[in-house]
Amino acid sequence: MDIDVRGPRFGAAVTTAVLAVVLITGSAWLLAWQTLAFALGTAGGVGRSPYGLLFRRVVRPRIGPPTEFEAPQPPRFAQAVGLAFALVGLLGFTAGPEWLGLAATGAALAAAFLNTAFGYCLGCEMYLLVRRVTVRTE
Repeated sequence: MDIDVRGPRFGAAVTTAVLAVVLITGSAWLLAWQTLAFALGTAGGVGRSPYGLLFRRVVRPRIGPPTEFEAPQPPRFAQAVGLAFALVGLLGFTAGPEWLGLAATGAALAAAFLNTAFGYCLGCEMYLLVRRVTVRTE
């Protein structure tokens, strides 16, 4: 079942804000929260992530029904990529070196910002590239 394209973009906007605060404050706890959000989005799909639930219950009723849809697999893969970067960032902030935490969080922030500002999902594009390379043609 396809998903409302505005949901992942809303989630990317919240993620952008959270990761920016992580970089400003160096808060491992806040990065741990974002890591959990990525993990839930990876496991259950973006609609079951905390930001997806917030979008569905609070935002979407106020902005009306969707007019554009997308397949759920690319955004879910993007959540997994975000999860990997957040885990590396969390490792850097908690066990060191701190530059690793800053770099991994900064990379995740850049990807989330691209989706928020321009609707360009790097993780989704990675998904499509991996599919193109791995799917056999007969």
